[in-house]
Amino acid sequence: QVQLVESGGGLVQPGDSLRLSCAASGRTMSINTMAWFRQAPGKEREFVAAITWSSRNAWYSDSVKGRFTISKDNASNTVYLQMNSLKPDDTAVYYCAANPSGSYVTDPNYEYWGQGKQVTVSS
Repeated sequence: QVQLVESGGGLVQPGDSLRLSCAASGRTMSINTMAWFRQAPGKEREFVAAITWSSRNAWYSDSVKGRFTISKDNASNTVYLQMNSLKPDDTAVYYCAANPSGSYVTDPNYEYWGQGKQVTVSS
């Protein structure tokens, strides 16, 4: 089993920056890919970014490319999502996930999920 614990989030103004963290514990040696998804009220869960456990490959949705950066700290088994130039459309609950079950890292079919953290961008 893998446990994922997210931290960060909160209320920020448009243009601000925020960093989310996701600490993995348990059978971390079984992790191959970690990702961030988000879900706004009334909308489906949406892919944000993903990174391989080796940090060799990373993927981003078009909506966050150039503004968000996913990274991983090997020593602490923590994945980060640095979010810059935040917009009101970025408001959502952000979820950390590990090990995609399907063929595409962009699909919200992952074996493990965190509890989610609210990010609100509002003036």
